[in-house]
Amino acid sequence: MKILVCIKQVPDMESKFKVNGTGDGYDTSDLAWRMNEYDEYAVEQAVQLKEQLGGEPELTVLSIGPERVKETLKKALAMGCDKAVQIADEASGQRDSFAIAALIARFAKDQGFELIFTGMQSQDRGSAQVGVMVAELLGLPSLTTLVEFACVDGTVTGSRELEGGIKARVSCATPSLVTCQLGLNTPRYPTLPNIMKAKKKELLAIPVTDLRPETARLQTLSLAPPQKKGSGLILEGDPSTLADQLIQLLKEKTTVLA
Repeated sequence: MKILVCIKQVPDMESKFKVNGTGDGYDTSDLAWRMNEYDEYAVEQAVQLKEQLGGEPELTVLSIGPERVKETLKKALAMGCDKAVQIADEASGQRDSFAIAALIARFAKDQGFELIFTGMQSQDRGSAQVGVMVAELLGLPSLTTLVEFACVDGTVTGSRELEGGIKARVSCATPSLVTCQLGLNTPRYPTLPNIMKAKKKELLAIPVTDLRPETARLQTLSLAPPQKKGSGLILEGDPSTLADQLIQLLKEKTTVLA
């Protein structure tokens, strides 16, 4: 069995974001980068499946982006992936979901992958479109937002969590694609020995031009921080008088609005 897991490198959400000079994105120069959280569940599930099948499957991890994404690929290798592929693309941040999905599909076509794992969505864009688009472009069935997963004798089964805590059981035959949701598993922390082993694993870089990239159909015209709102008012004093102060303020505000 050949397995592909697709990951994305995203800014750490604790970073301080600034609008870039052209006003159509964020400045990437001072950001910390990490593996997309949902993709960590995808990598962990792919590695667990490999271990379940006795280490027989060949597990490839794929990421699209500039040179820095190699660090995220190395983490996936240290988690248990066999080899890594970088689609080297300095303009990956300007490509929309369809363009990204098309690159993944062109790489995966005719490679014989029986299972493709992706995260449910990326933390920076949150479109939740790339995984299902890849499945559509490759003509594969897809199971999305899984919180439970099993693969036995060529059949993938899983659960999707719906509103109100209800779980829907779903299944399909391989080859297929699944997208992974929070709660599916607990991603492992790469150990030092596995980090050292990862350095010897194959990491292949493919120029994005080899895959005939699509022109983005969706473009960001402008990006701006939220407008600052008026400051709040903190009432201080004895609790017995605060209620009267609040009632008086509400009366004043109501009079102004009227």
